[in-house]
Amino acid sequence: MIKKIQNLKINYVQYGKGKDVVLLHGWGQNIEMMEPLGKNLCENNRITILDFPGFGSSQKPEIAYTIYDYTTILHDFLEELKVNNPILIGHSFGGRVAICYASKYEVSKLVLLASPFRSQEKRGLKIKILKSLKKIKCLDGLAEVAKKHMGSRDYRNADGVMREILVNTVTANLENEVKKINVPTLIIWGENDNEVPVSEAKVLEKMIPDSAAIILKGTHYAYLENLNQVISILRNFI
Repeated sequence: MIKKIQNLKINYVQYGKGKDVVLLHGWGQNIEMMEPLGKNLCENNRITILDFPGFGSSQKPEIAYTIYDYTTILHDFLEELKVNNPILIGHSFGGRVAICYASKYEVSKLVLLASPFRSQEKRGLKIKILKSLKKIKCLDGLAEVAKKHMGSRDYRNADGVMREILVNTVTANLENEVKKINVPTLIIWGENDNEVPVSEAKVLEKMIPDSAAIILKGTHYAYLENLNQVISILRNFI
């Protein structure tokens, strides 16, 4: 399905009935990467997953968005769909957006999956993510999906806008936004995450009053590597 938000065509899926749960994918990814969660949580919840602008089948921005621009887009998108006070679940880049959103707008609960919130080095990020995906035997197909959406379109466009957006994203410091979060927050991380150190999970746990960090075996994609366990944890939390 498509919604036009701020003159951008946003691709999304929505299914299920019940509490609103919004799933936000990571950098270079798309709806597919969050479907394993959505399909397992839709029995008692209304699931909404979107392709962020510039990813999947959503339209690419003409200017270099910041993480705050993506947050505003998400807010306008959810308002258009009449999704109020949702449970936000964000992975990596999607977690950054979730942090910003929860610091400014109403959410009932928050789940951060390997979500960076301080400035990171951008060099080699794409390659690291692809290598991490390929190590997960059951996710070979998703690695190819990620490669497709992280390759020529995101990094080799003539105008380079997605590369500029990446720089804006990984250099953003969201510590002030984290301090404003006051809803129940679950923090899930892989103990061998090479993209965002697991120590960041502990920092987040200290900064967010009503939060708990759960450290699982695995990498930056621990939520997929431990899918059944994560689904059980999320169902109890929701």
